[in-house]
Amino acid sequence: MYTLILFVTDFIGRFHPVVVHLPIGILLLACLFQLFSKKYAALQPAVPAMLFWGTAGAVVSCVTGLMLSLSGDYDKALADRHQWMGIATAALSLVFYLFLKKGRALKFASGFATAIIVLISVTGHLGGSLTHGSGYLTEALGNNTATARKPIPDVREAVLYTDVVQPILQTNCYSCHGPSKQKGKLRLDETSHILQGGKNGLAVAPGDPDESELVQRLLLPLSDEEHMPPKEKPQLTSSEIALLHWWVSTGADFTKKVKELEQTEQIKPVLAALQTGATEKETKSSDIPEEAVAKADDKAIQALRDAGVVILPVAKENNYLMASFVTAGEKADTLVKLLEPLRQQLVWLRLDDASIHDESMDVVARLTNLTRLYLRNTKVTDAGLAKLQSLKQLQVLNLVNTPVTEKGLLQLKELKALRTVYLYQAPVDRAAWQELKAAFPAAILDSG
Repeated sequence: MYTLILFVTDFIGRFHPVVVHLPIGILLLACLFQLFSKKYAALQPAVPAMLFWGTAGAVVSCVTGLMLSLSGDYDKALADRHQWMGIATAALSLVFYLFLKKGRALKFASGFATAIIVLISVTGHLGGSLTHGSGYLTEALGNNTATARKPIPDVREAVLYTDVVQPILQTNCYSCHGPSKQKGKLRLDETSHILQGGKNGLAVAPGDPDESELVQRLLLPLSDEEHMPPKEKPQLTSSEIALLHWWVSTGADFTKKVKELEQTEQIKPVLAALQTGATEKETKSSDIPEEAVAKADDKAIQALRDAGVVILPVAKENNYLMASFVTAGEKADTLVKLLEPLRQQLVWLRLDDASIHDESMDVVARLTNLTRLYLRNTKVTDAGLAKLQSLKQLQVLNLVNTPVTEKGLLQLKELKALRTVYLYQAPVDRAAWQELKAAFPAAILDSG
């Protein structure tokens, strides 16, 4: 019975954000009408009616807000101040309405209206602090760490938690798991709270990312309801996820410096980027090689074009090419062999919707300068994917609606340049998603 009561109160309490805004608008309008009624007398008759409905809505808001606060997801002291200011707003609005109805408040009407406006403003600010964090109002004044991060002069001497991990948590997590609000009874703003975890288990299991709720939620597909941060909020970059994953895997220590911890080959370039303060976009490798390459054989290009394959340059200043089999149809498996003379120049290859099977991957594997490979709607399987381990420069891989599974994709975990993999409608087991993210911590795995 107690569980049922908790469920009902929690469910009703969640309507608080829905119902609270209407009485705010009505009461503010009533107060403004009252203040301007000295100059525009025609506004006065509407004030009592607006006060009545605004007060009724305020009472409902107070009740739902009280039920929402029982969840324990919010800082009690701040929630109590918000609650009592809300009750004071509703009570003063009711008194103002009753006095107006009896014709006793006209002398003090402007004072009532001004006081209610002040109460609404303070209550609203406290509610905003509960929802977005106590510093949300000042973030726009130039003290926002979300938009830029100061470079770390010597990342090896940096304390991993204090200088690297904590800024990530502060920017992305404190608004829901900080001093003002603790969704899931989880706080991430202090070391003791981080180790304590929340109602869903350990936020951080030192040395074991797979058992850490913090890491698990980050690695879920964006479409998953349990993914964090919520999909409507700014998401962590792949570099930030990689740093958190590495921090947990190395023991989630709060005092050690970067130089004291074992660094994987995947995390070294991410750490190096911290010294420049560059964004992830700036630190990603270009998908066009910087090295000069000889001009491709004109006869080889013409043979492909005559067969219906689109061959285009990727930039004016170099000789690198892209190929698209958009019109190749059933001949694609045969035509792909004609790409071999272009193996030095070809960097983007689009085989989407073409009749391509595993056998053609033998040829593709020899195109070692490829940085983009699109296999959407093809018949390439795990066996074909295994042949692509030679594509060390590959950054983008599209496997949408292919028979490829998580086992096939894991065969490519040594491709360190891989940054984006598209897996929509591929039969990848959802339970293996965390394993894939751990294998490709610097890559975005897009489930669609």
